[in-house]
Amino acid sequence: MLVNKTVCGFVEELASNSAAPGGGSTAALAGSLGAALSIMVCNFTEGKPKFSSVQDEITQIKQKGLALKNDLMDYVDGDTNAFDEVMKAYKLPKETDAEKSLRSEKIQEATKQATLLPLKVAESCVEVLKLSLKVLTIGNPNTACDAAVSGVTAYAGFQGAIFNVKINLSSIKDETFLQKVRDKILVLQDEADKSNQLILARAKEVIG
Repeated sequence: MLVNKTVCGFVEELASNSAAPGGGSTAALAGSLGAALSIMVCNFTEGKPKFSSVQDEITQIKQKGLALKNDLMDYVDGDTNAFDEVMKAYKLPKETDAEKSLRSEKIQEATKQATLLPLKVAESCVEVLKLSLKVLTIGNPNTACDAAVSGVTAYAGFQGAIFNVKINLSSIKDETFLQKVRDKILVLQDEADKSNQLILARAKEVIG
């Protein structure tokens, strides 16, 4: 599993001439790092008398952050596995009409799954962005930089995931599926952009 590698091991594999892991797994990793930083801010805020008024909210943010971190770590391997399934589909035999038909069907199925996986990554990154903004606003100000990095890292993960969604769309023939995905992208992009701008503005106020 990719997530069980050392940082050096993952980076070296990423830099190799293998097609996977690639941008999709990297986007998921970025999102998980963003979530981890928000959790870190919570840990430096939780239980501190100075922040007693926000303890309940901080606890809720931490719980949600942990769930998002774990999901995104799963997606690191999930994205690579989805890509591998697409490659397997393309390698299916295509000598007869029946084989060609089955191969085409399997390619479409695998490509849809390889599209939905990074879409899940994008959705999770949007949620991490919301947590980043919250901890940057109510968390321990000594960790403001960590909260800001949480936000920009999650936004990078979001953008990377969306790129990975879009690259697959031209290969999918199901127009209903395509329209649903495109509509979802528009909603997520709007949410992500708004959160990112608020994070940058808040970081400028707090950090300079």
